[in-house]
Amino acid sequence: MAKRPFPVDPSLTAISIAYRNPATARIGTKALPGVSVGSETFKYNEFPVGQAFGTSDAEVGRLGRVPQLTFSTEEKESSVKDYGYDTPIPQSDIDEAARQRQMKRSRYDPRAAAVEGITDQLDNDREVRAASIVQDPTNYDAARQVTLAGTDKFSNFESSDPYGVIDEGFSATLIYRPNMMTMGRPVWDRLKRHPRLIKAIKGGLTEDGAITKQQFADLFEISLENLLIGEAWINTARKGQQVNLQRVWGNAISLRYVDVSKQAAVDSVMTWGFTAELGTRISGSIEDPDIGLEGGERVRVGERVRELVVAKSLGYLIRNPI
Repeated sequence: MAKRPFPVDPSLTAISIAYRNPATARIGTKALPGVSVGSETFKYNEFPVGQAFGTSDAEVGRLGRVPQLTFSTEEKESSVKDYGYDTPIPQSDIDEAARQRQMKRSRYDPRAAAVEGITDQLDNDREVRAASIVQDPTNYDAARQVTLAGTDKFSNFESSDPYGVIDEGFSATLIYRPNMMTMGRPVWDRLKRHPRLIKAIKGGLTEDGAITKQQFADLFEISLENLLIGEAWINTARKGQQVNLQRVWGNAISLRYVDVSKQAAVDSVMTWGFTAELGTRISGSIEDPDIGLEGGERVRVGERVRELVVAKSLGYLIRNPI
């Protein structure tokens, strides 16, 4: 076996896999759950949703032939994409950190810190990709989306009807009722204070205060863990410019049927979308003589993934809710 020019370090890989940001900060991996694939290029099936719920005449005459049914799938091919970053670390930093650890003055390891920093950036990138896909109108059937305007927007407490709009969306998907709702924090902050929702939950006795996530999830009959509120921020400024923080999850509400039991891209489990994952994240380091005066190491973290939408009819998108 040929030696890889950038060796994988199991200890650094373990840090990258174990490193997790707060669950409330990012929701991308829940919105598009991972499914393992066996190679860089893989195949997946799209099943006609209606055929699983068809009906026919199954009666067989005493001497007649048994009716035959045929089932078809549309096999498609895709491939994972490689994502990764390097971080250069001068040898003097590595040596000084080791000396401090030996003297029991610090536990800081610049290689481990680099892995955590890169992993955090990869998480940011994955969150942005997931948000872009989930909020993209082209990933939903034209008949299964609505754009709100004027007084219909949920930010208009007097005239809008968020319960009616959202409830209609839950009834609009094909066959499977959505089991996951995704929105950004600004949208949720308006919804939780909407008088009509407060009245619907608290019995019309009051329209003040706010509702909880649990109450909202119960109202629409989904599990709390599938009510995903995106909290993440991203710096949209170019390098060298002043920081410009924007919310990753924008002005949209998506209702989707997502089956987390899906284990393979080619199985028959229907779901709106998933993330194909080839293996786990990897990490390692390699000597680089061109870093500083004494050389150093380049630390790398990477992953091979591909986000896919495979059943548009299982989703409903509410655009510009506020």
